[in-house]
Amino acid sequence: MIIPYPAGGPNDAVGRVVAERMRAPLGQAVIVENVGGANGSIAISRAARANPDGYTIVLGGMSTHVLNGAFYSLPYDVLNDFAAVSPLATSPTLLFGRKTLPAKNLNELIAWLKANPNKALAGITTSSIHLVTASFQKESGTQFAFVPYRGGPPAMQDLVAGQIDLLFYSPDALPLTRAGSIKAFATTTDTRVALAPDIPTFREIGLLSLSFPIWNALFAPKGTPTEIIDRLNAANVEALADPAVQSRLANLGWEAFPREQQTPAALTAMQKADAQKWWPVINELGIKAE
Repeated sequence: MIIPYPAGGPNDAVGRVVAERMRAPLGQAVIVENVGGANGSIAISRAARANPDGYTIVLGGMSTHVLNGAFYSLPYDVLNDFAAVSPLATSPTLLFGRKTLPAKNLNELIAWLKANPNKALAGITTSSIHLVTASFQKESGTQFAFVPYRGGPPAMQDLVAGQIDLLFYSPDALPLTRAGSIKAFATTTDTRVALAPDIPTFREIGLLSLSFPIWNALFAPKGTPTEIIDRLNAANVEALADPAVQSRLANLGWEAFPREQQTPAALTAMQKADAQKWWPVINELGIKAE
């Protein structure tokens, strides 16, 4: 299983939980290999060129298999050069800030950003995070600089150290807010997150476009035989049905897709729907890959 991000990040954690549990139904170990860089496109390019024999799969998601198609000129087609295996899990994204920011809530943060244009630094780790950060900037009427990172963990390290000011990240950073190492301002979900019911949504202050759940999924190279896709899908379904897996995902702030959505067809439909929704937004915002 190729994971297109450095070890230790939220997608890596999900991939490793699922890979470990797929061992039993497949009758063999699923070896995880982290391949970071270029917003995941280096790893995805390798997966696209792999033999379609079922022995190479890749953990992808909204960034790698939807948004990168609008961000980059790629040597592969994000929608057509892979065989969908199954959706895995979905997660909210929260806006975190360094602990020394003077703002105590989202309204105060926006006011501070407007009073200090182009002085704040926001970490960018994936295409999804780039898009939601740019959307926040537009909707809030603020201006700040983007700092690209190869993955989430190094960006979070810099946020804790106060080297950057803002970072959209998954709920698995919430323990750092409870420890006082960073601040949490809002979540991109329609309703508040169960792990952090005290943190408001962007919708609550009127930023309606900041509804942006993140998802990940498993893909195989295009041309992988249907019977192999079916076997990989069955192993994934069994893994996600395990209460221990569901508990571990929940502790990381992720939720497995409902059983009826854990199909190749559902994954393909979700990809296409997200491309139709977000590619025009990327063009409208004029976002350029960094």
